Amino acid sequence: MTKSASDITEKLYKELESRILGTIERDSERLIQLSRTIHSDPEIAYKEFRAVALLTASLEERGFEVERGIAELDTAFVARVGSSSPPQIALLAEYDALPGLGHGCGHNLMATATLGAAWALREVLDQLPGQLAVYGTPAEEGGGGKVLMVNRGIFKKVDAALIFHPSTRNITTRGSLAATRIELSFKGKASHSAAHPEMGINALDAVIQTFNNINALRQHLRPDARVHGIITNGGQAVNIVPDFASASFSVRAADRKYADEVLEKFRRCAEAAALATGATLDFNVLEHTRYDNMVPNGVMARLFAEKLEKLGLEVVQPEPNEAMGSTDMGNVSQVVPSIHAYLAIAPESVSGHSVEFREAAYSDVGQRGMLNAARALALTALDLLAKPELLAAAKREFAEQASKGVVKG
Repeated sequence: MTKSASDITEKLYKELESRILGTIERDSERLIQLSRTIHSDPEIAYKEFRAVALLTASLEERGFEVERGIAELDTAFVARVGSSSPPQIALLAEYDALPGLGHGCGHNLMATATLGAAWALREVLDQLPGQLAVYGTPAEEGGGGKVLMVNRGIFKKVDAALIFHPSTRNITTRGSLAATRIELSFKGKASHSAAHPEMGINALDAVIQTFNNINALRQHLRPDARVHGIITNGGQAVNIVPDFASASFSVRAADRKYADEVLEKFRRCAEAAALATGATLDFNVLEHTRYDNMVPNGVMARLFAEKLEKLGLEVVQPEPNEAMGSTDMGNVSQVVPSIHAYLAIAPESVSGHSVEFREAAYSDVGQRGMLNAARALALTALDLLAKPELLAAAKREFAEQASKGVVKG
């Protein structure tokens, strides 16, 4: 039994690589079935009980030791196998769906790609040092599962973290926007809208004025900044001056520092609306939704790209002004070397968070993308376990990023 990476010859490495690919091929039909089962039974943030039950049972079948309800989250888990000694390589799974849309972000593929990679690595882990851990991370779609897991110290023993996301291109180095969600509401005074409007304080006007103030602000923000929202309560009847109105917003930017600056500008927009209308403002920053910007680890991203290219896939670089969303994987990347790679499952004309993307996440093309992601995840993790110089290089890059303030460290 080989437990030291120095004992792993090139011949043995090739054998391990072949066994990993063979296991994924053997398990492909079951992975596709699990992927489509999760897709057909979407569960929103923190309600992913059936998906978690499927994933954890499947991991236990392969000899993983599963701990459920970690970080005080009912639908978070960690499954471990291998030595208790470092390094620990983490594969992350997402499985929540979008409200009203289902798996329009393809998290069913993310969960099963991680599962497939974990099953394959389990077959060879007795020949490798260290530990493999699968982290089940709930509520990526605005619920901030990973934010809470990071804040509660769940990733302290992790040496490297990997995840894949379905997309319309194959990219391994794309980042993400830092984001914060805000719930705001205004309290006014009800009165008859026709007979005595002068006796009322219109809370809905305060919400509308907040939107107007933001629109006036936009030309003075950096191009990467985003402020967008919806009205969640606009009153009860047209003949009553609304005494309560509320809205939900997201504030984003390419880095946390500037995102926080925009947040304060946004706060002043809401405060000005309260002052103008006479309404009282309640401004609530949802701390668990403070998604940090994703900082991909270059060493790990190159390894993942090499695996994709060996699988016959073309890997592209992000555009100079790459369109990006936000992910709580950004918070993980701030504390441990990480990648958040993208694999194409649909044409570039298809938007994420759409019915078309949801259909792609069920399609044969989507399942092939999931299997290729499983292969690349497993083979990249193999490199990090079998070739300690690669993991050392990834950690060295992360330390350099921390020293420059690019990541928190």
